[in-house]
Amino acid sequence: MPDQDQRTTGRIRRVALASAVGTTIEWYDYFIYSTATALVFNKLFFPSLSPAAGTLAGFATLGVGFVARPLGGIIWGHFGDRVGRKAMLVASLLLMGLATAGVGVLPTFEQAGVAAPVLLVVLRVLQGISAGGEWGGAALMAVEHAPEGSRGRYGSFSQIGVPAGLILAQLVFFAVNSSLAPDTFRSWGWRVPFLISLVLVGVGLVIRLRVEESPVFARLRSNDTRSRLPIVEVLRARPWQVVTAAVSFIANTAIGYIFFAYLLSYGTAVLKLSSTTMLVVVIVGSVVWLVSIVAAATWSDTAGRKPVYLAGSVLLVVWSIPFFLLVDTRQPWLLVVAVVVLNVGLGATYGPQSALFAELFEPRFRYSGSSFAYAVGAVLGGGFAPLIATALQSATGTSLSVALYMVGVGVLSLLAVLAFPGKPPVTVRAG
Repeated sequence: MPDQDQRTTGRIRRVALASAVGTTIEWYDYFIYSTATALVFNKLFFPSLSPAAGTLAGFATLGVGFVARPLGGIIWGHFGDRVGRKAMLVASLLLMGLATAGVGVLPTFEQAGVAAPVLLVVLRVLQGISAGGEWGGAALMAVEHAPEGSRGRYGSFSQIGVPAGLILAQLVFFAVNSSLAPDTFRSWGWRVPFLISLVLVGVGLVIRLRVEESPVFARLRSNDTRSRLPIVEVLRARPWQVVTAAVSFIANTAIGYIFFAYLLSYGTAVLKLSSTTMLVVVIVGSVVWLVSIVAAATWSDTAGRKPVYLAGSVLLVVWSIPFFLLVDTRQPWLLVVAVVVLNVGLGATYGPQSALFAELFEPRFRYSGSSFAYAVGAVLGGGFAPLIATALQSATGTSLSVALYMVGVGVLSLLAVLAFPGKPPVTVRAG
């Protein structure tokens, strides 16, 4: 029995590692796009526009990827509930890697004219489709393998991939940006982070191909209790859970993208701080986000998902205005304070999410329900948050308008969290 327990523990840890590494690589691909959008895409793909309009256009292409995510959630969710969780993890990672590398070899507007931004949008759509199903597969593989009482902790391995991918993206951009002259970086240096993706995806595929299928899905398949049309069934059987889950995610993703996408642009273009300073600030905040995700997820195993999610939601609401008051001082150490506190709130509203969403839906349509709710929340929240923030600041000339927007989305998600049941309505391992 001890040997069997050790093998079980080893298997669970391999799955957790595969979720963390694969999701980190997937989100690295996603985030280098948002970083490049904030730093150079306005000049490379929209040079005929003014700097502000070019930034808006760049953030619009960022939003296009989010619009594609619900479609990805439906596609990957259907096959994840029909074919298996593992196969979709491999397919989504491969698609993301190819789309990201494609951006790295794109011609600019100067080289190809209007075809350049069109191709950029196409590749961004493919990234969005991939991201729409990646999270659901990684989260469910971790949660459905986890022992009772540890689903939050193991589910956090899929969640830490987001800040870890962001940290990796920022570090790569920081290294490339600081080692090259500005003209060289704009000429070809920005392509390096995108092309590195090919190597990272290869590593991720090797790790993911070695893990076992989710025991929950294996039981569904052996009992022949899989849903024929999972997205249809989940919308019929659990519409309220889909709505509340999606709305609960709006604040986290909107405020998250304001932190790691808009803040870079705002700090360099409006506050006139160096890109190096802003990248360091975002990296520090991302490290805090990662640590707080693990802490909040582990806490949720004892305190419950709802109380932890609720605490984080309240913090995001009350900190939004102080956040920009500190950022606007232009003092690096105050910027660090601003992002540290903000990311504690982001971690508390993201850490328990894998286990929380899994506990809302029955196994036969869990991939579809979780992925679709996550993707819709991402569209409504993060999809156009940097675009909205840029437009608000440009129109009003003050960051207060952006802070009030953050408060608004925070209150909306807070109401959804209050509507969650106090105890999990679904047994995760039920077949």
